[in-house]
Amino acid sequence: MRNKKVKKKPNKKKNAIPVMASVTIVGLVLGGGFILFSASGPKQEAFASVTVYKSPTCGCCSAWVDHLEENGFDVDVVDDNNVASFKRKFGVPERHYSCHTAVVNDYVIEGHVPATDIKRLISEKQRVKGLSVPGMPHGSPGMETGRVDKYKVFSFDENKNTRVFNRY
Repeated sequence: MRNKKVKKKPNKKKNAIPVMASVTIVGLVLGGGFILFSASGPKQEAFASVTVYKSPTCGCCSAWVDHLEENGFDVDVVDDNNVASFKRKFGVPERHYSCHTAVVNDYVIEGHVPATDIKRLISEKQRVKGLSVPGMPHGSPGMETGRVDKYKVFSFDENKNTRVFNRY
């Protein structure tokens, strides 16, 4: 299965929300009359599109994809048995490798980086190549095992220099 592009199956929860959401509530007011409340608004647009390169059999990678979708990202998945080739192609420092690699808005995201950090990276337009969470720390998005380890999110540049971006 080399470079097979897989479009993630639609999330039933996500598709259950119509494009134009509308809620109407009728309530009984103390005086015996009725009052009508109505609210409507468009469906929230995706924050950004992400392409995730992962092994076809990795469950924690799939859980991380779900985490991104739950946080407003539009995700395309590329299942490939040689994920290391993408890490080299996108310039991830070897000491920061994890199980999956992603690309969003020209940034590289390696491993179980929380969606909030990716959003911060994009919104602040940081001058780095990307973010990484080395290894697979328990408690990071997609690695919810019941145990929670302390871990760091690192930024890295074109020369593979790294700095701490966030701590958990």
